[in-house]
Amino acid sequence: MDEEIFKKTPGKTPNLNEYTKNQYSAEKQIEMWNGKINAAHNAIDRHCTTWRKNKIALIWEGEKEERKYTFNDLREETNRFANLLVELGIKKGDRAFIFLPRVPELYIGFLGIVKTGAIAGTMFSAFGPDAIKDRLKDSGASILITNSELKKRVDAVRHELPELRHIILTDSEKATHDTIPFSEAKKMPDKFDVARMDPEENAFMLYTSGTTGKPKGVVHCHWAIMHQHMTAKWVLDLQDDDIYWCTADPGWVTGIAYEILGNWSNGATTLVHEGRFDPEKWYSLIQKHKVTIWYTAPTAIRMLMQSGESYKKYDMSSLRHMCSVGEPLNPEAIRWGIKAFGLAFHDTWWQTETGGMLICNYICLDMKIGSMGKPFPGITASIVDDAGKELPIGEEGNLAIKPGWPSMMKVIWNNPKKYEEYFKGGWYISGDRAKMDKDGYFWFIGRADDVIKTAGERVGPFEVESALIEHKAVAEAGVIGKPDPTRGEIIKAFLKLRPGFSPSPQLENEIKEFIKSRLAGHAYPREIAFVESLPKTRSGKIMRRVLKARELGLPVGDLSTLEEY
Repeated sequence: MDEEIFKKTPGKTPNLNEYTKNQYSAEKQIEMWNGKINAAHNAIDRHCTTWRKNKIALIWEGEKEERKYTFNDLREETNRFANLLVELGIKKGDRAFIFLPRVPELYIGFLGIVKTGAIAGTMFSAFGPDAIKDRLKDSGASILITNSELKKRVDAVRHELPELRHIILTDSEKATHDTIPFSEAKKMPDKFDVARMDPEENAFMLYTSGTTGKPKGVVHCHWAIMHQHMTAKWVLDLQDDDIYWCTADPGWVTGIAYEILGNWSNGATTLVHEGRFDPEKWYSLIQKHKVTIWYTAPTAIRMLMQSGESYKKYDMSSLRHMCSVGEPLNPEAIRWGIKAFGLAFHDTWWQTETGGMLICNYICLDMKIGSMGKPFPGITASIVDDAGKELPIGEEGNLAIKPGWPSMMKVIWNNPKKYEEYFKGGWYISGDRAKMDKDGYFWFIGRADDVIKTAGERVGPFEVESALIEHKAVAEAGVIGKPDPTRGEIIKAFLKLRPGFSPSPQLENEIKEFIKSRLAGHAYPREIAFVESLPKTRSGKIMRRVLKARELGLPVGDLSTLEEY
């Protein structure tokens, strides 16, 4: 474990001792109505009874234009959209999904859905037809918000989605036989009776990949905003004069927890950039908007490192705090941040299932470079064995959390058995391997399963394998994550071809493009190896650990169940 220490930043820092005395103090932090709550109301509407009513909530940087929305603007826009949804027949508990790039309608749509008491779902705009179908079909979504270009992918699987009643298009002014313009909301009243929900009722859901089976629907409740609010306040250190930029897409949980809910609940002015990653553009946005708090991913940081010293051309002096999320943050990236900006990137650990940050490096605490940090106040974390028994300090085991924090997932949609598998011996078992040192800092070791973390995104090998074998040339497929200095991991596929097909660079490229179109731009294999056979158990399960061990030159372990290789 790297014991290099970065001393705490002087100046404005949150007082965690003060916070600890008021852990999850709902009456002081979140507005409720006789025990009822609505996450969207807390994110936007409650600010409109304060001086923040006319404060800028959203700065949106599109490819060709910039728009700004006050908290009152968002209150009225989300009210209008909620009224449109009600007119379309949406009811409490219905599922409404959003399939859009980072445009204002995504944020307005999400909050409008939550206001009605329906469950908001998001999908990454790079998803292909199969990924879309899996999510909409399993959730039983009745409404989808998208644009004309992305709708083409939905159309390819629409016949398999009988519960999808309405498609709302953000870039159309005319209704058709199967679409409704988003602009219809402009005709609706700007006042709405926000649904008053029990704190434990469902608010939003996302699908996350596992090592086997289809992606699973992780559902979070309205009370999740309590944890998201508090962590945004104490870890991101959001204050009223900050300009905050989270680079995550709301297709992933970070973009919901800390680009919609936790940040706006704190009244933070939030920057959203529609475009792709580009170092010069990113630096220019920080300079233009005088960004003070920056929350991004290790992959982006490593790509910025590789882009050279172009940051020197820009004024980055507005930055006062930087955080990282999505995958472990390597020490080199932290040292680069200190060299380039005079600030360290502070790693935060959490998952889709946890709904918010759980183990963090705080602005007010000394950082052990390379460590995950310490548990958030009110969170009990430990290292346990496979039976759920706590292990001694310094011993590697399963990273585990005591259940019951506000943003913990409520259910796995339509799969209660899978939900129960997360818990053992009174602990939530995260699926990560880690150690805890004598000072209470946690250190990430690796995943306990085969889920691939590439460029900060979770990719399930089974999902990729399933798509691969749909290609006419592929008979069998095995997929692993291979370490990569830039992306954390890349996807590598081992393919057995059907008779009549031979390995070639042309076929390799064709298969890559096929997967990009079926799943997503980040979910394709960057490396492909054509093999004569794959290692399998006698029951036919491909042994990915054998593929990975041989690829990396590691011991393959027990082969007693191996059928062939």
